[in-house]
Parts: sequence; C-alpha cells; structure tokens
Amino acid sequence: MVSFELPHCHPWADKIHCFDCVDSTNTLAKQMALQGAPHGTVLIADRQTAGRGRLGRSFLSPGGMGLYMSVILRYDCAATELMHLTCACGVGACNAVEAVTGIRPGIKWINDLVVGTKKLAGILTELVFTGNQVCAIVGIGINCRQRLEDFDPAIRDMATSLATVTGEDVSTEVMAAAVLQALYQMDGQLFSKKKELLSQYRADCITLDNEIRVVQGENSAYGHAIDILEDGTLLVAFTDGTQRAVNSGEVSVRGMYGYV
Repeated sequence: MVSFELPHCHPWADKIHCFDCVDSTNTLAKQMALQGAPHGTVLIADRQTAGRGRLGRSFLSPGGMGLYMSVILRYDCAATELMHLTCACGVGACNAVEAVTGIRPGIKWINDLVVGTKKLAGILTELVFTGNQVCAIVGIGINCRQRLEDFDPAIRDMATSLATVTGEDVSTEVMAAAVLQALYQMDGQLFSKKKELLSQYRADCITLDNEIRVVQGENSAYGHAIDILEDGTLLVAFTDGTQRAVNSGEVSVRGMYGYV
C-alpha cells in the first residue's frame, strides 16, 4: 500500500487518502468532490482496476509499479477560465519528475509525458460542478518501477518507466510527494502566471513543429503543429492550406511515424 507524509506545514498534508486498490482514483475523487471534499484533497492508490485516460482509453495500473493519484481542486470561476489547466499540470508533472530524477520529460500534446518516443505518464483532467464552484479532478499516472517485461506486449514498444529511464528504483512515495509539491505550486500560479506556464508548456511540448495526424472518429487529416494557444488548443496548419485550432476533447493527435 502507498503511504507517505508531506511536511506538516504543507496545506494538503491532512487531506491525503491512500488505498490498496480502487477502480479509478478519478472516479472516486469525483464522488468525493460531489460530497463536499475540500480543495487539495488527494487520493493515491497502489493499484487501479479500471484506470482511465483521455477519450475513454484505459490506463494500466498494476500494484507496486506506479503512482496513481488524483487531486481535487476547487475554483470560483467559469469553466472556460480553466482551459489551460491540463497544460499547467503537465508542466508541474515534468517539474516533479525532473526534481526526483534529474531528467525532464517532454509532453505529447496534450496530456502525455514522454521520454524519447515512449510514454512515461498520463494526465486526465475532468470537471464537475458543485454549487457555484468548478471542481477540477486532476488524475496523474506515472510508470515508476516497470521493467520492459512488465509491460503488456501490446504497449511494450510505446511505454517506459522511471526505472527504465534512470536505471534506478524510483520510489512511488518520493514521486508522489514531488508531484504534490509541484501541483501545489502550480495551483498558486494557475491564473497569476498563466503566460509563463504556457510558455514552459510550449518549450516542453514535443508535438510542436512536427508533422501530425489529427484523428476525429473515423476521419483523419494531416498537418503541421505550429502553436499552443492560450486555451491549450493546438493550432495546426493542414495540408489543404487551412489552419485550425484542435481541441483535446474532440480529436486525438498522433505522430505520422509512431506514438509521438
């Protein structure tokens, strides 16, 4: 079971809930948010039986191998003012990985952390509404201890872990503390330093200035990723000469020659 302590001075230290196994920390966090769980509530599980990613994809979450965490963040603002939240959380997650390992991952737009051409972590941001507040559920899953043979053969060519990247056993407890510290800092800067957060996101984003395939349902189009806009959408110059901002909720962006 995951168990750790933040410094007692950390505002979220008394709001951490650790579980041996849940279906999905995001699913449970949404339930707790609707029941009034406060800002900064943290859920961490050793294993998930139904871990979720964006667009309904599954996120494999074996016990003892990774960090599976969700944080409840409450804001008194319109949902449209939180469009850049996933980008900001991506920067925070990169900061945490770098602080623990010395290696800074890249970000595959919009929510995957990658090292080289392989996925290290995923972020899932979901919104629920409680009274006059917008409640964001930020889920982060990081592969920590997996070796190559631990990954399902179906994803072995596209997944990696901190252990594989560093050659060391990276503690999930240490990683959890670093992520929470980074998210706490991000939370304090989300509106006041939006420009700086997006600038760092652009610097980390490996999708930019690359040829991509934009997939929407059964349709796909090819183009060149040229910018991240202020709301976190990806500006694409398509091969037909048009430019359009694509939204993470409506499309999947894939590299033309593999995962990234």
